[in-house]
Amino acid sequence: MKATSRQTVFVANRGEIALRIIRACRRLGLRVVCGYSEADRGAPYLALADDSICLGPAAANKSYLNIAAVIQAARLLDADLIHPGYGFLSENAAFAEAVQAAGMTLIGPKAEVMRRMGDKVEAKAAMIAAGVPCVPGPDRVLPHDPEDIARIAEDIGYPVILKAAGGGGGRGMRIVHEECELADASMLTRQEAQRFFGNPDVYMEKFLGRPRHVEIQIIADSHGQALWLGDRDCSMQRRHQKLIEEAPAPGIDRALIAEIGARCARSCVDIGYVGAGTFEFLYEDGQFYFIEMNTRIQVEHPVTEMVTGLDIVALQIDVARGEKLTLSQDDLRTEGHAVECRINAEDPESFAPSPGRVNALHLAGGPGIRVDTHMEAGAEVPASYDSMIAKVIAYGADRSEALARARAALEEMRIEGVKTNIPLHRELLAEDGFAAGGVSIHHLEHWLKTREGQENA
Repeated sequence: MKATSRQTVFVANRGEIALRIIRACRRLGLRVVCGYSEADRGAPYLALADDSICLGPAAANKSYLNIAAVIQAARLLDADLIHPGYGFLSENAAFAEAVQAAGMTLIGPKAEVMRRMGDKVEAKAAMIAAGVPCVPGPDRVLPHDPEDIARIAEDIGYPVILKAAGGGGGRGMRIVHEECELADASMLTRQEAQRFFGNPDVYMEKFLGRPRHVEIQIIADSHGQALWLGDRDCSMQRRHQKLIEEAPAPGIDRALIAEIGARCARSCVDIGYVGAGTFEFLYEDGQFYFIEMNTRIQVEHPVTEMVTGLDIVALQIDVARGEKLTLSQDDLRTEGHAVECRINAEDPESFAPSPGRVNALHLAGGPGIRVDTHMEAGAEVPASYDSMIAKVIAYGADRSEALARARAALEEMRIEGVKTNIPLHRELLAEDGFAAGGVSIHHLEHWLKTREGQENA
């Protein structure tokens, strides 16, 4: 018998998102417990949980990625639900099955839906069926015959991009400009797909030269209702990793956004999706092209929360508990503008990780400023995990005010003891292209190369 009548949420994650989930559970009146690795023993946010338990050593595959250890820990702490956060096991269908088999509820979609949408080829087929526009290219994996592959590329038109069907995070991707490159590129991409994702399947799409990365945030319940909560622009990327996100996406027709959002919501109902999720698109020349769906909470969810006034993590938990969404699409309003800067413990020039002890920490504040972080003075940044240690989110009545507040916040923010990319963010927020809005996903890489050339001149 459980020690309390309140439902218990087990947080199967660490750092900033673990603290974010703890806060949401507190507001909902739920008991919340955490798993942690040896590297995170003594992390400040653990003291805010009702209980916690060690999952294993620092290595993620022996702790946060160890399905058996996570399930056993959740059982020991009498959990009813498990929140996987983002990263780690958050999009692992085998984990979703294990949670269900253990008699607990995953705060996320069912395993079969997660598996379907996690496979880029199956997801594309589902979106085509739902009337969501996709990047030109067949909704099937590539055959092995080189001549067949060449015919597909010719039909699409060069340049094309090869992608791992089970991929993500910028891995397992290769651009091909000419037919003479195709055979080698196909072989190498299959090898990367197998190595990184355990699935050698590869698919092909048209390579867009100057697209933006635009997302649609959705929430869906188990009663047949799905809502789209707004859009985000996440085009400021380095090696497919986002640095700055904003909501709404600047300079895109709102009627077009609403049309795409409605289609995304309808597709969630069609596939039986329950939970929070994000549809990712490339946007070029006034056209949207679906690329993938993330079946979890996104790192950048705060910018959507700031412009809608919603608590997306709490909504996630509510729908997982079987509650019906009380909002309708007509109730939702997007007001103002929000910008998020990901603060990483890394060298701002070389991007090399900078683990260590945070000796001093001063968080930015003031009107419209939100800082999501699990760090405090004296805390350790482990070498074992992703280097993101904070998110600075600035809200304003319009984009100009949001950017001005973000610049002021980053001037105020101080983190000592480890290197951070705060100086880089200060430069980027003052950069003319980004300040104007609507840059492509290649803008940051080009800017970095230009800056490097000027420094070496």
